[in-house]
Amino acid sequence: MSDLPRRRLPRRRLPRRLAQLYVGLVLYGVSMGLQLRATLGLDPWDAFHQGLSGHTSLSIGTVTVVVGVAALLLWIPLRQRPGLGTVSNVLVIGPVMDGTLWLIPEPEALAVRIPLLLFAIVLCGAATGLYISARFGPGPRDGLMTGLHRRTGWSIRLVRTGIELTVLGTGFALGGSVGVGTALFALAIGPLSQFFLRVFAIPAPAGTGSGIVARGAAEPQVRDLI
Repeated sequence: MSDLPRRRLPRRRLPRRLAQLYVGLVLYGVSMGLQLRATLGLDPWDAFHQGLSGHTSLSIGTVTVVVGVAALLLWIPLRQRPGLGTVSNVLVIGPVMDGTLWLIPEPEALAVRIPLLLFAIVLCGAATGLYISARFGPGPRDGLMTGLHRRTGWSIRLVRTGIELTVLGTGFALGGSVGVGTALFALAIGPLSQFFLRVFAIPAPAGTGSGIVARGAAEPQVRDLI
């Protein structure tokens, strides 16, 4: 379950929420593909996905889906309940990433790769703000993190750091790309996501407050952040 406060939104806002969910997930997949094309380092989970892909016959997008399903299965003992956004996260991001890699060639010039990396990170922040603000549930990796937090009593920061250091180390050992882009992503994605959560927040019913941008409330939901 999400740590975001659950408030019933008017049905008339459902089309906007669905649009934000799927536009956000598509843009997220595009941003991951662009960061991969920049070849300056990936976020921890995608370094892990790339490392696994390099040792199998599967594309990185397919590996992303498989890992998402595996993370979702771990929700069962953690007693987490997936939402539409959770399942959509698993099914949409990987294929879009593969499609982006098919469409966009890898640039050779560093003068192109650096702006591409910066654009990809900003786009990822915007995509995160879009799909989380839709309030259809967290991604599978987010739920794994928040589920472990609830079951162990450890802080979100500690659980997230432990998971992502493990994922990053494993990805690096498998040959995943770790570099300046990895560090830049870690530093920038949190503030960017928080900013875009405010930009794309869907107002809650009068008298309840939005909740979506409360400091700390959105942070556990941001996939692959740090």
